[in-house]
Amino acid sequence: MKTLESGLVQRMATAGALFLVLLAFGVVGYALIEGWSFLDALYMTVTTVSTVGFREVEPLSTGGQIFTLFLIVFGVGVFFYAFTAVVQIAVEGEVGRLLGVTRMKARIGGLEGHYILCGFGRVGEEISRELKERGTPFVIVDSNPEALQRARRHRYLLIEGDATSDVTLQEAGISRAACLLAASDSDSGNTYITLTARALNPGIFIVARVGQPADESKLKRAGADRVISPYLLAGRRMVLSALQPLMLDFVDTLARGRHGEQMLAELEVTEDSCLADVPVREVHSLCPSATILGIQKEDGRLIVTPRPDEVLVVKDRLMVFGEEEELERLSRRLPVLEEAGVEAKAPAARRERATGV
Repeated sequence: MKTLESGLVQRMATAGALFLVLLAFGVVGYALIEGWSFLDALYMTVTTVSTVGFREVEPLSTGGQIFTLFLIVFGVGVFFYAFTAVVQIAVEGEVGRLLGVTRMKARIGGLEGHYILCGFGRVGEEISRELKERGTPFVIVDSNPEALQRARRHRYLLIEGDATSDVTLQEAGISRAACLLAASDSDSGNTYITLTARALNPGIFIVARVGQPADESKLKRAGADRVISPYLLAGRRMVLSALQPLMLDFVDTLARGRHGEQMLAELEVTEDSCLADVPVREVHSLCPSATILGIQKEDGRLIVTPRPDEVLVVKDRLMVFGEEEELERLSRRLPVLEEAGVEAKAPAARRERATGV
């Protein structure tokens, strides 16, 4: 788009320069051939170049008539150049826009497990920046022309439309998405977005923004898994910055993801995972460098720094800090670990269920 705009500016500048040269040429020519004043020569040049066809200021000599013929030809040529330049740029711009939309839809259609960001305001722009830095694929959905223009400048994938519409979210790949972030400026809008997304994909993880604390319960009833208040978070961060600045720096450093060979990760315990029915001490034996910072149970209860005898069960979520290679080992399924010669020692309860005892 920038190339097309710069091409239009360059061609129009060239046409304008040629028009000025043509005016100067006509004024000088009439002044020398016919001996007219500057105003008369300029009037005659403009009427000739524009092909308006008013009468001559004075009867033309033979030399003046020949000069006028050349002036008409060159004037029509300059106007034709400017006209074709504008038409060409307009056509190229429209075709380029359509091709760009087609390519973008094809890229969105190839995404799976991506994130859908509804709303590209100040909060949405920050979310996009974080997702891009983390290498997470995402699609922006918005209908505001100014927001769409900003998103295009960043070359983000985007869908223009109402995020509460089934068709719009389907174009964004809601059925294949892993998470939806409702980040519009309106609480009611985020509620409708959440309701629509939950109906289209019951298993999608939804994070919704809320402005008024009273609307938090509505968003949760609508189906949001997490409800975030930017104002509440900002207040907590400011207080923490004042009371425990080092703690805030430490938490921010962890939240940024990778730290050399170590990184912060969230793992879910599934039925075919090597972590199911395994006490925390077994996790340390599999991955000595890994540190389990916390465990979230299925009912939402959070256990910070769990005891070594705490048993992990299916649907537990672990917040783990450790080396990437070892965390990759923890995220693998049980058969893969057994093939690699790593034995996940489960309690007798699991073996009894497997044998029917």
